[in-house]
Amino acid sequence: MAIDAAFNRPFQEQVDFFRQKINLPSERWDDVFKSAHDRAFIIAGATKADLLDSFRSAVDQAIEQGKSLKWFQNEFDRIVDQHGWIGWTGEGSKKGRDWRSKIIYQTNMSTSYAAGRQKQLNDPDLLKMRPYRTYVHADGVRHPRLMHQSWNGITLPADDVFWDSHTAPNGWFCHCRIESASARDYRAAQAQGKAIKPDGWDKVDPKTGEYIGIDKGFGYAPGGNVNTPLRSFIQDKLIKYPPAIAKALSRELNRKIAVSTPADIFALNALSNKSTIEPLWLGFFEKYEDIKQKLDLNLLGYLILLPADSVRHIEYSHGSDGGNQRPALPKDFTLIYEILNNYDDVRLGDISRHNQPTLVFTKLVENETYRLVFQVLNGKRNKSLQLISMVIKLIKK
Repeated sequence: MAIDAAFNRPFQEQVDFFRQKINLPSERWDDVFKSAHDRAFIIAGATKADLLDSFRSAVDQAIEQGKSLKWFQNEFDRIVDQHGWIGWTGEGSKKGRDWRSKIIYQTNMSTSYAAGRQKQLNDPDLLKMRPYRTYVHADGVRHPRLMHQSWNGITLPADDVFWDSHTAPNGWFCHCRIESASARDYRAAQAQGKAIKPDGWDKVDPKTGEYIGIDKGFGYAPGGNVNTPLRSFIQDKLIKYPPAIAKALSRELNRKIAVSTPADIFALNALSNKSTIEPLWLGFFEKYEDIKQKLDLNLLGYLILLPADSVRHIEYSHGSDGGNQRPALPKDFTLIYEILNNYDDVRLGDISRHNQPTLVFTKLVENETYRLVFQVLNGKRNKSLQLISMVIKLIKK
């Protein structure tokens, strides 16, 4: 079967899925892992924004216009030469270029196709008529996977946990697909012994960390996490953000990332709910170059976090002082990201009670001065600036 045979009939849900992604530079293919691909477009080893933009444009055309693999391979060669891209896996031979371009083409085409189909299959009206799903192995492939062949015809309810991990594609160059099925189809599968999950379906391969038969990184349902905030993927270690992602595209991320909760609502929840709440991610710190120059601190790739405990501390400890200081309101917390990336002044503060360095940012907003103190956390994986206090003072005229 020609690789592009199933992909030359694009549909809107497939196009929409691809276009909602954010470009993320990466050094390795697993810098963005599993379901995080629902939100991120990467080319392993492509760390420059303009190079990534060119590849994205080519993939977008291939998806929208149903372009062939040969067309994409020609575009791949042109982009590599245009940008002088070197040091990538497969470089140095025509065979290597063809292999690398084939992986990029097939993976993006198959996952976007699967995600688009996932949205169609989840249509409530369709689910009423066809509430089951069937695994379909692609006949005619040169080197079929025996495990994937054994899954052919498995028919289960659409909400069965099996589909969370076994929705195709289930590996590099996998051409399997998932189709909707009716109650009649399900009864036929029952008669054939195909209406149950296969024995050992959830046994993990220690070499890959995936269920047996699924390639590393493919054990998820494409399109199932398009509404998940990127900060959740980072916290779950499915996106390894420093240093390439933050350096090349922190501004694009900050423009496009939607945190799961607005900062003012988060503040209200923190004050009314004393239980443990995960810190709110507000975005990346952008002005790392300015901090490096002024204070000789490397804050490349640092997250801006708003802890619930800090909201409570600010409420109870930094209220009105009887003079020109006023209590912080929930709406003030919505200004944190803007202040931190557009401050008027910054200086080193005292060591925090957790024995960490602090930074003090000040910003004039209308006729008030905001002073924000952030703790600098230098953990190997959790590099962040965490707010610990905020004081707001009125400038008397």
